Amino acid sequence: MEQIINKIDWSPLFISIKTGIVATILAFFLGIYLARLVMMTKDKVKWLLDGIFTLPLVLPPTVAGFLLLLLFSVRRPLGAYLYINFNIKIVQTWAGCVIAAFAIAFPLMYRNARGAFEQIDVNLIYAGRTLGLSEFKIFWKIILPSAKPGLLSGMVLTFARALGEYGATTMLAGNILGKTRTISVSIASEAAAGNYGKAGFWVIVIVILSFIIVVSINFLTGKGMKNSRRWSG
Repeated sequence: MEQIINKIDWSPLFISIKTGIVATILAFFLGIYLARLVMMTKDKVKWLLDGIFTLPLVLPPTVAGFLLLLLFSVRRPLGAYLYINFNIKIVQTWAGCVIAAFAIAFPLMYRNARGAFEQIDVNLIYAGRTLGLSEFKIFWKIILPSAKPGLLSGMVLTFARALGEYGATTMLAGNILGKTRTISVSIASEAAAGNYGKAGFWVIVIVILSFIIVVSINFLTGKGMKNSRRWSG
């Protein structure tokens, strides 16, 4: 094992963590905004928007990756526009890793945010309005604090999903060592090449990270400790 560790290129770990952090930040703020927006729309529009925002969660990652590839390819209008006017290339770049991870992980943040908002006692909102608080202050002083456990849980789950994304990443960003090869991509690549020692090493790494993430959810939301006290009497 020591010989394997000495031969390991650690760039997949750094790329995965960096990708996960950026994708989670984007999904966090956009997920909260869109969850709130959907809740304020009419039912028919709400169902349509909810279906669109949740769709990447049920689509095979390779399908989502293929759609992203069509969208951002330099041979397509959007991809060509970004490349010609801003010299921004998405395909086979780290930006592609972020977009792929964001697209796949975003529904987790959106669904958790919406679920957290829906569980808020509306009487608290009515009380805030009665006291003359603006909708902006109600959102920041009442809604967000009340929804905090659900939002934190969504954020951690989003990071976990972004960290382990494989299908859409390989379709959009490819497998370039030191540039777009994440841990998940590295596991598949090493296993395909017969390097089971390195593949196993990265499996251990991702399992440890996943365990830390699960523990973090319990710590941030406090659910684990509350349930423990309840069962212990």
